[in-house]
Amino acid sequence: MKKSVFFLCLLFLSVQAISVQAQKIRIKTGIEVLKDDQFSILKGKRVGLITNPTGVDNNLKSTIDILHEAPNVQLVALYGPEHGVRGDVHAGDKIETFTDPNTGVPVHSLYGVTRKPSKEMLRDIDVLVYDIQDIGCRSYTYISTMYLAMQAAAENDIEFVVLDRPNPLGGLKVEGNLVEEGFFSFVSQLKIPYVYGLTCGELALMINGERMLEQPCKLHVVKMKKWRRKMNFGDTGLQWVPASPHIPFAHSAYFYPVSGILGELGYMSIGVGYTLPFEMFAAEWIGAEEFARALNAKRLPGVVFRPIHLKPFYSVGKGSNLQGVQVHLTDFSKARLSDIQFHVMEVAAALYPDKKVFDHADKGRFNMFDKVSGSDFIRKEFSQQHRFSDIQSYWTKDEESFKKLSKKYYLYK
Repeated sequence: MKKSVFFLCLLFLSVQAISVQAQKIRIKTGIEVLKDDQFSILKGKRVGLITNPTGVDNNLKSTIDILHEAPNVQLVALYGPEHGVRGDVHAGDKIETFTDPNTGVPVHSLYGVTRKPSKEMLRDIDVLVYDIQDIGCRSYTYISTMYLAMQAAAENDIEFVVLDRPNPLGGLKVEGNLVEEGFFSFVSQLKIPYVYGLTCGELALMINGERMLEQPCKLHVVKMKKWRRKMNFGDTGLQWVPASPHIPFAHSAYFYPVSGILGELGYMSIGVGYTLPFEMFAAEWIGAEEFARALNAKRLPGVVFRPIHLKPFYSVGKGSNLQGVQVHLTDFSKARLSDIQFHVMEVAAALYPDKKVFDHADKGRFNMFDKVSGSDFIRKEFSQQHRFSDIQSYWTKDEESFKKLSKKYYLYK
């Protein structure tokens, strides 16, 4: 009798644990809503899917397998962005067309010879479906892939469906200037701020609505349920799947805009090659304690800098003893993420005048810095006196007008 009661108690606790775990997931992503709707918008159609390992349902089952198994849905092609459909390609590496061993479906590379689906790639497609977890920063290339795919869909009279997902930075943060003529590239494909505060579905609506394409595509966004703009990724209850090798955790997405622009210069380590990708700034010539003291003296809202000593395993500073700071976001809602790297550049120039960023960094990398900044004004003006105040008004000049414009495309409160 006691054993029966014991096992009943265990069963009850297990059910309760499963129930609590289920309750933690507070939203439904686009793929969940599509499943609930019995795939109605895809039935009887030949489907091409643009995805990667982040395309999963709330139980972490791949969208590839879900659509492959869905009744009356014919998955006929897969399209891989940077890092590939299965996430097995390193950043910047080119991938080629092959057959997915799990499904037998052909996989076309959108980060090889071509970054925009060709007419031949779309020959047997009725509808292109996009399901990728973005990180809310314009230099992250997945939104560029989405834009070029929308362009191809419009040119080939193919429907385009976005299965919407959360912006891990939430829907309230907008930071940085708009991209200017002459600086559009795969890392700044769209005329949007550096941090743009939209989901990929909302961004797709803006691309269509603001005529960023020569002709609009036949767009359908499968909305999430219960997502709110004030949510960062931790608030959703969803599991994080690494968006790329150096965005292994949800909080990694919070830090990408903190250091990503400066990181293009190879001027100091930003934690790529160590265990803190995008969360730190360090170099052989920095003194950790004085650097942290000077940065903390700025009293930046929602940010604290902690001295750190490290030896990177690869990339900038590999095998060398470095000192610097780890960035701690104490209040995510108050922190100006992208500004932090400019404050770091300013303090580095003040403390170590012979190491000023634009005097010391490899000039061959200035072009990429300008592309991710969306302008060469940031570099040229900052390099005069190495003070953030000289570029601050320029960096922030487009934010309020973009917020006003983007509200037209909000799908969520």
